[in-house]
Amino acid sequence: MKNLLQTTRRKLGGLLLAGAALHGCQSAGQPAQQLVALPATTCQATPTVAGPASRDTLQPPALAPLPEVSGELRQQIRRLHAALGAEAAELRPAVWERACVGYLVLRQQGKVRRSGLLAVADMELPSTAQRLWVVDLKAQKVLHRSYVAHGRGSGKLLARRFSNRIKSACTALGFYRTQDAYGGSHGLSRRLRGLDVGQNSNAQDRYIVLHAADYAGRAYLRKHGQLGYSRGCPALPPEQYRAIIGAVGEGGCLLLCGSGLESRWLDGAAAGRAFATRGWQ
Repeated sequence: MKNLLQTTRRKLGGLLLAGAALHGCQSAGQPAQQLVALPATTCQATPTVAGPASRDTLQPPALAPLPEVSGELRQQIRRLHAALGAEAAELRPAVWERACVGYLVLRQQGKVRRSGLLAVADMELPSTAQRLWVVDLKAQKVLHRSYVAHGRGSGKLLARRFSNRIKSACTALGFYRTQDAYGGSHGLSRRLRGLDVGQNSNAQDRYIVLHAADYAGRAYLRKHGQLGYSRGCPALPPEQYRAIIGAVGEGGCLLLCGSGLESRWLDGAAAGRAFATRGWQ
């Protein structure tokens, strides 16, 4: 019995060490002793398909309005949402409010440089929804709307788990600044810098980037009934990725939103002061 327990402990220890070796966008299929740090262009799909879900389970958790947002600013945010028209009808008002408040504070503090450009993804909508919007705030226009894949650690059809942890394979909620673009194995890609400590601040170490993926496109959706998964990257449809990566540019504001979002940039009072000073500039 003693020998059996020792053998079991050795096997469990080996499994734990193998699991601990996984990092960022590495392939989970490699033996532990062969794992090496891979570049940002190696975020691969894990196209497991979830079973059917009822209509009720597809409803995202409710988000409360932000505190300290003045009535005037809230009215401006709602007015802009309405001006975006049918393209923004499925963009939840509470998600839009968070995106606008964060953008205003980040622009005021110089954390994002692209004026009037805001990208927001409601990651708690099912992956069958076009849940990413790229908006020109000054022109009051949706530039792009598309599908976007979540990390396989976050769930199947629905993303309900979010993590900043390096080996989680999860989507990380929070505000991101878009960084430089580069060419990799996925083609044109754009690096992201997480701006929320504890929420998405490991984005660069996890090689979280905007890139194209076949499993995020319409053909994959038609075949499988949902998108596939990344290792945490907000992967884009192959038919739209170039236009979206070009539109957000470098220094733009991207929010990946969900009910677990906690951000220092969601300061309603500071956003009101910023809007009074510069509007949507």
